[in-house]
Amino acid sequence: MKRTLLLTTLFISLFSCKQDEKKETKKANTKPNIVYILTDQWRGDALGYAGDPNVKTPNLDQFAKESVNFTNAISVAPVCTPHRAALLTGKFPTTTGMFVNDLYLPKEEVTMAEIFKGAGYKTGFWGKWHLDGHGRSTYIPGERRQGFEYWKGLECSHAYNKMPYYDNNDTILRYWPEYSPFAITKDANQYMADNANSEQPFFMLVSIATPHYPHNSAPKKYKEMYPQDSLVLPPNVPKSLEPRVRKELQGYYAHATATDEAIGDMLNQLKELDLLENTIVVFSADHGEMMGAHGVRPFVKQLAWDEALRVPFLIRYPQIDANAGTVVNAPLTTPDILPSLLGLTDIQIPKDVEGENLANLIKNPNPDVDRAALAMGVAPFGANVKDPAYRAIKTKQYTYVKTPEGASHLFDNLDDPFQMQNLVHKKEYAEVQQKLDDELVNQLNEIGDEFGDRDYYLKKWNYIFDEKRKAIDWWSFDEGKGVVQSPKPGQ
Repeated sequence: MKRTLLLTTLFISLFSCKQDEKKETKKANTKPNIVYILTDQWRGDALGYAGDPNVKTPNLDQFAKESVNFTNAISVAPVCTPHRAALLTGKFPTTTGMFVNDLYLPKEEVTMAEIFKGAGYKTGFWGKWHLDGHGRSTYIPGERRQGFEYWKGLECSHAYNKMPYYDNNDTILRYWPEYSPFAITKDANQYMADNANSEQPFFMLVSIATPHYPHNSAPKKYKEMYPQDSLVLPPNVPKSLEPRVRKELQGYYAHATATDEAIGDMLNQLKELDLLENTIVVFSADHGEMMGAHGVRPFVKQLAWDEALRVPFLIRYPQIDANAGTVVNAPLTTPDILPSLLGLTDIQIPKDVEGENLANLIKNPNPDVDRAALAMGVAPFGANVKDPAYRAIKTKQYTYVKTPEGASHLFDNLDDPFQMQNLVHKKEYAEVQQKLDDELVNQLNEIGDEFGDRDYYLKKWNYIFDEKRKAIDWWSFDEGKGVVQSPKPGQ
C-alpha cells in the first residue's frame, strides 16, 4: 500500500515537472508567429468593410473589427514583381532594380524570410512567387527561394481551377486538386496544425493569386451572387465601358468572396489552434486594378490612381486589445512593411532597409496622424507602355503625381474620393502643390532616385523588352530559349 502510494506520488511529481517544462518551453518562445496573407490585384476599396456596396466579404469584415486598418496603404509600384520585391527587401524598386515584372531578385538581397529565419523562425511559402525570373512554370530550387524552407509554390499562374505548383524539392509539376484559394489555404492550415506546438515560431507567406483576372473562371456559386445588372458602379466609370466593367466585376467580386471564405478558414484555424493571441496576421494585396475607372479598361494597373495604387492592409497582433477595429489614415507604402514587422517582433532592422518602421503607429493607432508615402511607375510596360513614368506622394488627404515633364495630377481625396477633379496648377492649391513637390523631391533624394524616363532605367539596368509585347520575355523559357534578366547579370 505504502509502495503504491509512493509510486503514485512520484508519477504525479514527474508529470507535473514535465507539464511545467512544457509551459516553460512555450514561454521561452517569446516571438510571435507571423501569417502574411498576400492577395493579387485586390483593390483597397473592394471590400465590405471598405464601403464597397456590392462585394460580400464577411470574414474580412469581421477581421477588420479585430485589426488595425491602414485605409491609405499603397503599393509602391502597383504591379506584381516590383511590389513583391519591395515587400521582401524593404527597399524601393529604383534601389533594387526590381521595377518591372519577370525579373530575378538577386540572391545577394537580404529578404524577409532570411531575416526571420536568422531570428529562429520556421519559414513557409504558398502560391504565386513572381520573383524568380526564370520563366513562369520553371522549378525554383531551394537556393532561389530567398529563405523559405517549406515551399508549395510556382512563379506565376492564374489557372485557378487547375493551378500548378511545386511541392518542396520535388521537381515534378503538380496541380492543386481544387480551386486554388481553397487548396492553398487547406495546406497552410495543415502547416499551422503541424507547427502549433513547436518551440520555434513560424513565418508564413500565403500568396493567393485571386481576384486577379481571368474573372470568368470564378466558381459558379459565387458568380451567381453578383447579377451584372445589380452592380453599382462608381461615377468615374464612363458609360461606354459599363457593359464590360459589369461583366468583369461579376467574376472579380466572385473571386473576392470565394477568397474571403478561404481566408476565413485560415483565421478560424488560428483560433481553433489557440494561436491567434501569439500571432501577427496581415491581410493585404500587391496592387489594385483600374476596372474602367477614368476610362481605363479592366485589368490595367501600374497607374497612380487609387484604383490601382491603393491596397487593403489589415494587421492584427498579440495584445491588440482596445486597438482592435481602429483606423490609421496615414499612408503606408510597401517598403514600410518589413521594418514594421521587424519592429513588432523586436528583430534588428538591416541598415540598408529604406522603409520606415511603423510599429509604434501600429501599436498606438491614431486616425489623425499623417505622413507622406512614396509610389512610382519607373518603366511602364506591357499594356501601360504608352504611359509616362511617374513618382507619386500620397498623404491622408492628397495624391500628387509627377512625370519627368512636371506635375501631372493633384487630387484632394477627402473632397473628391473618386479623383475626378485634377487640381494641379490651380492657383488656390499652389501652396499645397509646392509642399507636396518638396516632399517628393526630398524622398527621392533620400533613396538616390534620379527620376529619369523609362529608357533611362532600362539602359541603367541593362534590361531589354520584347519588341512586340513591350515587356520582359518570360514565355521563351517554355521553349528552352529564355534569358534571365536581373539587377545582377549572369544570375
